[in-house]
Amino acid sequence: MLLLENGRLRVRLSETGGELQSLFSKDTGTEYLWQGDPAWWAKRAPNLFPFIGRLFEKRYTLHGKSYDMPIHGFLPRSEMEVEEASGNSCTLLLRDSEETRACYPFRFEYRLRYTLDESCLSVRCEAVNRSDETMFFCEGAHPGFNVPLEPGLKFEDYNLTFREASMPALVDFSPTVLVSGVRTRYPLKDNITLPLRHELFDRDAVVLADAPRGVTLSSPEGRRGVRVSWPQMAYIGFWHKSRSEAPYVCIEPWSALPGREGIVEDLEEMAGMTALDPGAVHINSWKIEVW
Repeated sequence: MLLLENGRLRVRLSETGGELQSLFSKDTGTEYLWQGDPAWWAKRAPNLFPFIGRLFEKRYTLHGKSYDMPIHGFLPRSEMEVEEASGNSCTLLLRDSEETRACYPFRFEYRLRYTLDESCLSVRCEAVNRSDETMFFCEGAHPGFNVPLEPGLKFEDYNLTFREASMPALVDFSPTVLVSGVRTRYPLKDNITLPLRHELFDRDAVVLADAPRGVTLSSPEGRRGVRVSWPQMAYIGFWHKSRSEAPYVCIEPWSALPGREGIVEDLEEMAGMTALDPGAVHINSWKIEVW
């Protein structure tokens, strides 16, 4: 377990998947991160690479060969190497292995760099293609946050408020949580706010396209909140355990979508994939601010 700390935040990280384990504010005395109660959801904040969500038949093809891929890729279950660690930052590294090449035939390096700055945690994701061919991947984050964040409030007192008004599109999913191909306008309150209620997640995640790339979790009745920003990723998902009254919400920036219903995807042709040339480096950053 890794510890990062500055005058305002204390953060704990696991080498398994580089997963955030705790995001504690010294200013407010509050733990903001969901703590992984298995009665609701045992994870806390998985990092997603080289795939997001599910695939039809749990597999894809590349150059005529079929590969199995677990949900959200293999990073959440992979042990990462601590490449660098200081008081307020650290870098974790995953290299390809026989195990990864069995489901993803590329040589790569994937780094997660966490940095504290006042009450902000920044995450820098770096993919390096060590293969002699173009590498295709997508990536994202899946942090869960406690709701409510302070005593005397309930889940329904909270809103997800985008940083500006918009008219996003809802990405529809099949009953098996694969992309159906249908998109519909998703109305927000005053074109900017999504009031939380447990029924939102009865059909799994709410995934939006064409939304502003920053959202705040807060209550007009409270003083504490979380802001997540993802300037480079095209989609945002909100989720908690379906058909439950789970006391958390996940805010999930994604660079691409899961597989389509009824289609075994060709990785090279799949929409939204990052195509990285041999020897090239791709940087993607996002951050969490708390108060």
